[in-house]
Amino acid sequence: MRYQLTLLLTCLVLLVQAQQRYSTVTYFETDSFSLELDLFLPETPSPVLKPLLIYVHGGGFSGGDRAGGHKLCAYLSEKGIAAATITYTLYMKDKSFSCDGILSEKIQAIRLAANQLWQATAFFEGQAEKYGIDPSKIFIAGSSAGAETVLHAAFWDRSVMQLYGDPLPGRFQYAGLIGGAGAIMDMSGITPKTAIPAMLFHGTVDPLVPYGTAAHHYCKTDATGWLMLFGSHSIYERYSDIGADVELHSFCGGRHGFAGAYFYREQERVVDFINRVLSGAHFQNHLIFQKGDKNAPEGQVFCRD
Repeated sequence: MRYQLTLLLTCLVLLVQAQQRYSTVTYFETDSFSLELDLFLPETPSPVLKPLLIYVHGGGFSGGDRAGGHKLCAYLSEKGIAAATITYTLYMKDKSFSCDGILSEKIQAIRLAANQLWQATAFFEGQAEKYGIDPSKIFIAGSSAGAETVLHAAFWDRSVMQLYGDPLPGRFQYAGLIGGAGAIMDMSGITPKTAIPAMLFHGTVDPLVPYGTAAHHYCKTDATGWLMLFGSHSIYERYSDIGADVELHSFCGGRHGFAGAYFYREQERVVDFINRVLSGAHFQNHLIFQKGDKNAPEGQVFCRD
C-alpha cells in the first residue's frame, strides 16, 4: 500500500513538472477567433538573448494540433533554445485537400496558416524583452502542411499575401527554416537576398508532397484540386544554383512518414542546424540515407546508384 501511494505521488509530481515545462498564451485574436501557442523556455537563466524556434504541426490543414511539437520544443529548451508550437486555422477540415478538392481552397489554407505564423512571429517580436528572445534569431520549422506553411511564410511577399495587415517590419527575415516533406508553389521568391539558411528532409517516393517537382498528390491535370508544387529536392537545387546555405536529407525509397523525422526523434540535428547558422557557417550539403532503392517508380528517385 505504501509503495502504491509513493508511486502515485511520484507520478503526480512528474505530471505537474511536465505541465509546468511550458506556458500557454494567446498570440493572436480577432472578434471571431483566438489562437494560442505553447512556449517552452530554457530553465537556466542566461544574460544572453535566446534564439527562438516556432514550430508548425502537420495534418493536411485539417487535423493535428500544437501538442505535436511538444517533444521537439521541450528538447530545444533543454539545449538553451526557446521554442513555441502554435495553433492555426485548420481551413481544410471537412474539405478535401486532395485531387478532388478545390484549388482556391487549398491555396487559402496555406495562406491562412502562413499569415498566422507571421502573427505568431510578430507576437514574439513585441514580447522579445519579456521572454529574453533575440528577434534577429527567430527560426521556423514544420512538418508536411507545417513545412508548406513555413516555406510560404519565408518567401511570400507579405505586402501582397497578408490577410490581417503586415505585422512585421518590412525588412524582417527569419534566421532560418527547417522543413520536413514540404513544398512551395512558386520558387521565384527564392533569391540571393531572400534565401535564408534551410535544412530540408524528405522521402524520395513521397506520394503526397513531391520530393521533386510534380502535382500535389500527383493529381491528373484535369483534377479540380490540381496544384503544382516544388518539393525539397527542387528547392535544394534552386538554393544550390544561387549559392545559398542549404542542407537536404534524402530518405531514398522513403514515403511521407519521414515528414517528422527530426521533430520526433534525432532532434539534435535541429539543434546542430541552428548552432551552425548562428555561428555564421556556410554549407551546401546533400545527405542520402538508404541509398539505392530499386523499387521506386521511375522519375521519382534522385538517389539511385
